[in-house]
Amino acid sequence: MAEHHSVSYNLDEQYIFDPRIRRNAIIAVVVGFALVILGIILAATGGGHEAAHGEHAGAAAEHAGAAAEHGASWLKRLFANLWINNVYFTGIALCGIFFVAVQYAAWAGWSSLILRIPMAFGFFLPVTGVLMIIYFLVAGADVAHIFHGHGLFHWTVEGIADEHSPNFDEVLASKTWYLNFGFFMARMVVYFVVWFTLFTIIRKRSLQEDIEGGLEIYDRNIVFSAIFIIFFAVTSVMAAWDWSMSADPHWFSTMYGWYTFASWWVACLATITLATIYLKEQGYLKMVNSNHLHDLGKFMFAFSIFWTYVWFAQFMLIYYANIPEETNHFNEIFEGFGGKYKGMFFVNLLVNFLFPFLALMTRESKRKMTFLKLVAWGILAGHWLDFYLNMTPFMLGDDGGIGFMELGVIAIYAGAFVFVVGTFLAKAPLIAKNHPMLEESLHHNQ
Repeated sequence: MAEHHSVSYNLDEQYIFDPRIRRNAIIAVVVGFALVILGIILAATGGGHEAAHGEHAGAAAEHAGAAAEHGASWLKRLFANLWINNVYFTGIALCGIFFVAVQYAAWAGWSSLILRIPMAFGFFLPVTGVLMIIYFLVAGADVAHIFHGHGLFHWTVEGIADEHSPNFDEVLASKTWYLNFGFFMARMVVYFVVWFTLFTIIRKRSLQEDIEGGLEIYDRNIVFSAIFIIFFAVTSVMAAWDWSMSADPHWFSTMYGWYTFASWWVACLATITLATIYLKEQGYLKMVNSNHLHDLGKFMFAFSIFWTYVWFAQFMLIYYANIPEETNHFNEIFEGFGGKYKGMFFVNLLVNFLFPFLALMTRESKRKMTFLKLVAWGILAGHWLDFYLNMTPFMLGDDGGIGFMELGVIAIYAGAFVFVVGTFLAKAPLIAKNHPMLEESLHHNQ
């Protein structure tokens, strides 16, 4: 302990957004757009090739119609990818705020050195909030006839609740009190407005604490953090129903909210870990030691197991009960669409459970930055696949796949996330120097 007290710490660190990282983030966005365009060209070329083989006028007309539908399919695929990535990165940003709120509410000390990292994640919420509203208006609701049918969500089809309509669906008609355009949009706006408002209050008081110190501001932040946690507990589950589960609106699962939260949460922990390691490698946060990294590794390990527990509780009980309205969801993944998604189902389990479980089992693996980075990247990729698998089969069916378009949209969102978070991380001191628990974090030991 004497050795710890002899070390001089710089508590006034200010992160400077490295121009190389900023440039790389912009390059990622540009390359992402290029990949998306390439994916669109390949899809359009395939449609044109099919139409070119018509030998008669009737056949040509038939192929032209098929080409139009093919064009609609790649456009729908583009919007599906935008929606999935928007939901995924919204969850990472939101859980960054949740991480901060939990640390305040629990009076946690070990994490006070790294609180400003997840706190910066919250600034990505306005970006995804605006984009989500736009996506739903254009592609989510049944307002875009360019899709030759319905938008991303089947429950938005016109006449779905009208008994005299050919589109009538008795099951979905019973859910229109919740799944309707106005209420869906209102919920979405309320989620983002309240989340971001509470986030700005918590962050503002945290920065005020840097100047004034004392316990009064800290105690107020505990109150606002508790309010955020309660609101998050309800709305994160509802958001999972709205944005993900309603892609397959005939299906339901009482575990789905927890399942989605677990996926968001462990992806956020992986992002926090990567950001912390990056800052240390750049010469910041010298006081963050192997014990802090160990704790982050334990969180990734533990919540990978938690995700698996919820996955098992959801899948195995549905499989065992064998009730048609519950099993149909998994039957579509296993047997539908020519078995396109069946392999992904097992890859999802291997990457999100077996890989982090085995990789982070030992104590030393949680204390080495290179190893933590490898696992964190694997977790981020795995849980993106988790969200993809939960929505794509029911939004796109046979038109789904992983190619240039998918990689491009991921690159766009990842680059934008790094750019926004890096920009706002540089706008405040990197360390909450007057946090009452900071001394505990400076001398954190296992």
